[in-house]
Amino acid sequence: MEKAKKRRFGIIATIVLALAIVLGIAWAMQTAANNSKHQDTLTRVEKRGQIIWGVKADTKLFGLMNTKTATPEGFDIDMAKALTVQISKQTGVPMSASFVPVASASKIQLLKNTNIDGTISTMTITPERAKVVDYTQPYFDAGQSLLVKKDSGINSIQDMNDSKYTVLVVVGTTAAQMTKQFAPKAHVIALQDYASAMQALKAGQGQAMSTDNAILYGFATENPDYHLVGGVFTKAPYGIAFDHDQKPMVDQTNRALDTLKKNGIYNQLIKKWFSNVPGLDWHELEVKS
Repeated sequence: MEKAKKRRFGIIATIVLALAIVLGIAWAMQTAANNSKHQDTLTRVEKRGQIIWGVKADTKLFGLMNTKTATPEGFDIDMAKALTVQISKQTGVPMSASFVPVASASKIQLLKNTNIDGTISTMTITPERAKVVDYTQPYFDAGQSLLVKKDSGINSIQDMNDSKYTVLVVVGTTAAQMTKQFAPKAHVIALQDYASAMQALKAGQGQAMSTDNAILYGFATENPDYHLVGGVFTKAPYGIAFDHDQKPMVDQTNRALDTLKKNGIYNQLIKKWFSNVPGLDWHELEVKS
């Protein structure tokens, strides 16, 4: 009798376990399907009729908040608007562009959380980032440089290779890693954003600020006592990023970007934002036909 009870209990337990496994697999498959549907960026933006772009709000020339209108302005913002118009034409779905300010350290997580659909925010294409996000083709060629005070006596990244020098960078960028590669003896301090880094440079907390030359030109236009030195010591093209496995959205954006380069809109925006930057030959940034 006791053995029969144990046998029945064992059979019931096996059935319950099997049922739990089946239900668990079904739940996991449904969750995966829901997540896949939720994560499909192109489907999401077409259904919403809007692309939410993550953009910088602290980077002159690319994305800087206009305090009068409370909206960001710059090359990246204008590019996002033009891309949205072109993607709408390609898909046949009317879409508008909206903008969410992002920081270097937060934009990937915002993509993952679907708080934004894509980000065009001076984001350097790197192999490490490409493992977690999908990049378009490069939309802007950039390279890391140095911004220093004009009377600093610093002329290149090689001059910074001394423990008495400190280089200021921004959290979430590639600048710290590349600075240590080219000037391993220099101290590196990472600040939360570009405005804080520039303020620290002015306060003497470092002798140079390092990031992409395109961003530094923006600070040089606002701070005539500072200038760029040594040219660029890296190649760091910018890409437009979406969440991982978003080929349909990436393909549509690449197609739109190609069109903007061919129809002259890209060069118009280059001229608009970079033709008045001191010391920069903006023609070098144009797409050659």
